[in-house]
Amino acid sequence: MKVLLVGSGGREHALAWKLARSPRVERLFAAPGNAGIAALAELVPIGAEDVGGIADFAERERIDLVVVGPELPLTLGLVDTLTARGVRAFGPTRAAAQLEGSKAFAKELLREARVATAGFAAFSDAAAALRHVRAAGAPIVVKADGLAAGKGVTVCATLDEAERAIEDALGRRLFGAAGARIVIEELLAGEEASFLALTDGRHVLPLATSQDHKRIFDDDTGPNTGGMGAYSPAPVVTDALGRAVVGEILQPVVDALARRGIVYRGVMYAGLMIDEGRARVIEFNVRFGDPECQVLMARLESDLVDLCEATIDGRLDRAAIAWDPRPAACVVVAAPGYPGKVDLGGVVGGLAAAERQRDVVVFHAGTRRRDDGELVTSGGRVLGVTALGETIGEAVARAYTAVGEIRFPGMQYRRDIGRRAIGRDAGR
Repeated sequence: MKVLLVGSGGREHALAWKLARSPRVERLFAAPGNAGIAALAELVPIGAEDVGGIADFAERERIDLVVVGPELPLTLGLVDTLTARGVRAFGPTRAAAQLEGSKAFAKELLREARVATAGFAAFSDAAAALRHVRAAGAPIVVKADGLAAGKGVTVCATLDEAERAIEDALGRRLFGAAGARIVIEELLAGEEASFLALTDGRHVLPLATSQDHKRIFDDDTGPNTGGMGAYSPAPVVTDALGRAVVGEILQPVVDALARRGIVYRGVMYAGLMIDEGRARVIEFNVRFGDPECQVLMARLESDLVDLCEATIDGRLDRAAIAWDPRPAACVVVAAPGYPGKVDLGGVVGGLAAAERQRDVVVFHAGTRRRDDGELVTSGGRVLGVTALGETIGEAVARAYTAVGEIRFPGMQYRRDIGRRAIGRDAGR
């Protein structure tokens, strides 16, 4: 079969890596892809947000399955357009993608479904928002309502910080249209985890657990990023808690959407705060996480194409997923300046040596090939160095050994990925 993958980041390289291993895939295309994906798929120079261009290509090439990686084309209705043209596509519709596209929509749906989450209020008027935070006090969280590439969330320790965050979004329009409305939430305490599942609109099939690291610097300091590393499984999510998440969070959300006439098919990603064995929802995403996807694809033993088709066809109640029992860890290597203004164009070296390490794969995110063949940086997050190990500690160690082989000017990465999980294992 012919498969088209939409997207160009580390998540998409991981998906391409897994799709290419399916015996069912004869030709794999990627729009637009990146330098790493180019080794696995035929690159198509169409942007992920070009809904019409992607649909035209899929129809013209008689693509059998389109796998949509990033959230933006989902919120723009790519799956709706493909479906209307008779092309099978994996991912939620535009209406379902509101779960990530609007934090206010998600919070209101959670309230309707009686799912545990932080208290919240939504504002488009700065004066009203300021009155709210002054009455509520700090610490408090200010979020851009729309898509902001993981950077529209500000955890405010003081009222001054909250006021600046409100001014950034509603006054300075730092996040553009995404920040024209904001959601202000209470700050939840505990440990974060990512819980991803497939859903066909009726049934929920959980994936392996994972945990990412959002802040740019060690010890969870500095501004938020799209994600600086991840590992799977996440020991903080016990089997009992996982069952509770499915039964008390994911299934009620799927059912609440169905009551609104929205059939959700695709990946449902709940960002959770775990405290004293109880999970509350921080946010929802409507696609694989990045870099959670990298560790999940490294561990997934089942055929990804089969799972995508079971999701599209409403057969997840008859599907099962097999996982490599070994943990996986991913360390993101970023360009200088990230998550702010980024210096691009640095020559990347050492990848061959990194990938010679046992059970290591380097997923490309922000890379491109120059005309002279040199690999250079082209985005804030450049590579996701991913490894398997018998323990989380061993997987982390292998990933960092491989990172040590890589070089480009100003490269930065966290040195404490997996610290919590390693500490929990050591305490057993």
